[in-house]
Amino acid sequence: METIAKLISDMTLEEKAALCTGAGPWVTTAVERLGIPRMVLTDGPHGVRRTEDLDVIAAKSKPATCFPTASCLSASWDIDLIHEVAEALAEECIALGVDVILGPSNNMKRTPLCGRNFEYFSEDPYLSGELASAYIQGVQGKGVGTSLKHYAVNNQEFQRFSIDAELGERAFHEIYLAAFETAVKRAKPWTVMCAYNKINGEYCSENYDLLRNILKKDWGFEGLVVSDWGAVHDRVAGLKAGLDLEMPGPKARRVQAVIDAVNTGDLDEAVLDEAVRRILEIVFKAQKTPKEATDFDKTAHHAVARKAAAEGMVLLKNEGVLPLKNPASVAVIGRSAKHPHYQGGGSSHINPTQVDSPYEELQKLAPATQFSYAEGYGEGLEHNLDLVSEAVAKAQTAEVALIFVALPSIIESEGYDRNALELTEQQINLIKSVSAVQAKTIVILNNGSSVTMTDWLDGVAGVLESWMMGQAGGGAIADILFGKVNPSGKLAETFPEALQDTPAFINYPGENGKVSYGEGLFIGYRYYDAKNVAVQFPFGFGLSYTQFAYSNLKLASKTLKDTDGLELSVDISNTGKVAGKEIVQLYIHDKVSKLVRPYKELKGFAKVSLNPGESKTVHFKLDFRSFAFYHPSHKRWVTEDGEFDLLIGASASDIRLQDTLTLESTLELPSLLNKESTLKEWLEDPKGKVVFDPIFKQMTESFTSSMGVSEEDSADIGMDMMGFLMDLPLMSLLDFQDATLPEAPETIVQGLLAKVQALA
Repeated sequence: METIAKLISDMTLEEKAALCTGAGPWVTTAVERLGIPRMVLTDGPHGVRRTEDLDVIAAKSKPATCFPTASCLSASWDIDLIHEVAEALAEECIALGVDVILGPSNNMKRTPLCGRNFEYFSEDPYLSGELASAYIQGVQGKGVGTSLKHYAVNNQEFQRFSIDAELGERAFHEIYLAAFETAVKRAKPWTVMCAYNKINGEYCSENYDLLRNILKKDWGFEGLVVSDWGAVHDRVAGLKAGLDLEMPGPKARRVQAVIDAVNTGDLDEAVLDEAVRRILEIVFKAQKTPKEATDFDKTAHHAVARKAAAEGMVLLKNEGVLPLKNPASVAVIGRSAKHPHYQGGGSSHINPTQVDSPYEELQKLAPATQFSYAEGYGEGLEHNLDLVSEAVAKAQTAEVALIFVALPSIIESEGYDRNALELTEQQINLIKSVSAVQAKTIVILNNGSSVTMTDWLDGVAGVLESWMMGQAGGGAIADILFGKVNPSGKLAETFPEALQDTPAFINYPGENGKVSYGEGLFIGYRYYDAKNVAVQFPFGFGLSYTQFAYSNLKLASKTLKDTDGLELSVDISNTGKVAGKEIVQLYIHDKVSKLVRPYKELKGFAKVSLNPGESKTVHFKLDFRSFAFYHPSHKRWVTEDGEFDLLIGASASDIRLQDTLTLESTLELPSLLNKESTLKEWLEDPKGKVVFDPIFKQMTESFTSSMGVSEEDSADIGMDMMGFLMDLPLMSLLDFQDATLPEAPETIVQGLLAKVQALA
């Protein structure tokens, strides 16, 4: 710290301003006379996209391992696995001369149409926060920095550079910030990348509340805030708001704007110095790990990629056809069987060290099986009936048909959103035509987010969701189809039956430069629970080649204070004939809440490996935040007294066990009563009840008397008088009696409010 303070004092204003803007597309500014080196940042998150020429933003990148994308990794629900992948990424950063990898991506999957969903973990903030933390800890444990992105509310590619996301405080904190908060507080990323979009009218790059108040002050973030590439609009405003580093550079006019602002007094130089300090701390932290002194083990990392792909693949349907048992002949259909679709387009596109072909990997695992191939569909959207006819002919003569279907990059990629959730017309026709002649048809999907299957699902015998599975995914698919690996992935996002069923449907993509998050808290399974809408496959769903039994749910206590925390356990048994892994999910249901809450919310999960006949006890720990919600009036997370159901499930729709506890809130919150508060609110407020309860009966009787009706007579006017009164503001109730009151209604209410404040 003393060295950095001395460096800052020795730097000229021009040098400090320059340091806060990149020197090129991928490097920070060096100050050679003071021994300040440059820092290299490179795209991620599922591979190291280190360009050969650091002066060209889209130059060819050096070979690196292309790991599965986040949609696949998240479906593994495996903290240790993601940590292992992250360590491999760090080793490649070191070998390729990279100081900071731009990842993980931690935005919520608000709509399945988002073209960048393949880079995002989940629709659930708890799961996403846990996985992002593991990623950050794995990379940074090796001495390489991460950049947690895109902070925040970056949930669509449509107009992503300018769209204004309008949302309420509760959705903002509980859904769209919560995963970032977990990752920042627990894993302490070196950098956080601000998003392109606006939030409630302010660009993220200039949002003081987002960057300074929430991130740096409330969460205690100690690293640097970097812009997404091209997200800055006003450099001086950004610095004031807490944006430390603008990328990419060079941008001479931006630097000069900072210099001019300091010289004119528009920008306090102390603010600039703070940004410089944060940048220098990360620059010198990066220097502690020497770069480009070693190579990385390409073979070992390819094996990690294969393992990760298999763990994240989700078996969605299996009518007794999988695993394949020595079939004599297999028709392999679909272009992506020989031309694998293993990663998304855009900034995360990796130059892989090698790529496994699913077709070739199937042949390696089953040398005695006769494989035939039909392309099935072309590279684009053209509809070619000859390709379908060829596939049908191959399927008719085979014992099993495997259809590999990949969404084309022109449909799904960074930079634009999808227009629909269906596969292409050609692909749907292919599946229906083949399954009509071959009962044992299995569909293998390659996509970055959910697809709808209503047109063809009933006609096929099996479906394997293999995502954008990375360079080794072809081998992982073969491992699962032939039973070398028992599938254990579960969905980290809901698969709906139709686009119009999805939470954001009527509010996406927005208009006139704004998008309303009108669904509020209710994204993903929270929405489907609230609306009781049927889905194709629920959040947390995934099949196995074995079966699991749940039993013996135990709570350490059935009553607790919110500060105590709670330990609970459940026994999981493998009742099948093969070894497997089960993902156990813990949800919490608040039985009564003053503010609206989702029916249930994920608050714990564990992946457990079991041999046939084996049982293990899975343990969970809950804390204050497990029971809390964000209260916009109190501007903080709060708990309430009451009962909570603890739900143990195999998916969000498959709850196996449950129990109930009683929570006592220890919070001493200020009263929120005001002159517009209703009688019910007065009686529900702890301090308000003390003041108002003694006069409640007198006031209500005076009101009914002034109206010429008693509570007993309320049936005569066709209404529940007390129900009506409870929702009436106290001020309004007194207004009806104004002529009989000794004081003005406002004076009476102000006097009661003063008594409430005195109790505090």
